[in-house]
Amino acid sequence: YISGFPADMQTILEKVRKTIRKAAPGAKEVIRYGMPAYNINGRSVVYFAGWKHHIGLYPVPVLDGALEQDVAPYRAAKDSLRFPLKQPIPHALIGRLVVQLVEIRGRKQR
Repeated sequence: YISGFPADMQTILEKVRKTIRKAAPGAKEVIRYGMPAYNINGRSVVYFAGWKHHIGLYPVPVLDGALEQDVAPYRAAKDSLRFPLKQPIPHALIGRLVVQLVEIRGRKQR
């Protein structure tokens, strides 16, 4: 997936990929719906995609408390986030978010 982008975008996407892998070390990396996806125990945790003007992260449900406030500026729809390429990508926020999504998906499985 990443190799299909120009070199500068590959660098950005690879860093997002590493951020997600670090936050969800047990996740299996697959391609779903034409984009990188991360599964734990057969359940999708998160997907990401590169676009002309942003990086998208999906699905991101409405979250509780401070984390929702932190992601609010990036909300594109109720279940997706857009990180504009004209701004620094907030990797620490993505990491926090993925940790939370792993927990949410784990709770739903029980």
